[in-house]
Amino acid sequence: MTPPHTWVVLASAHLDHDPGNNQQRNLAALCQRCHLAHDRPEHRRQRWATLFRRRASGDLFLGAYR
Repeated sequence: MTPPHTWVVLASAHLDHDPGNNQQRNLAALCQRCHLAHDRPEHRRQRWATLFRRRASGDLFLGAYR
């Protein structure tokens, strides 16, 4: 009996998180799990910045953001 096959999908990751920087040394082929792990700190930073901007806009125009 042969072992089951596992398919690994590779994704291009921008090492500096800048999608406009497509230089060869800035790109890496990572599996989806590793790509998500690499991007996790940047996603958290973006989420915090978005929430901060929403709260600031809400305070400015509508009162306290809910």
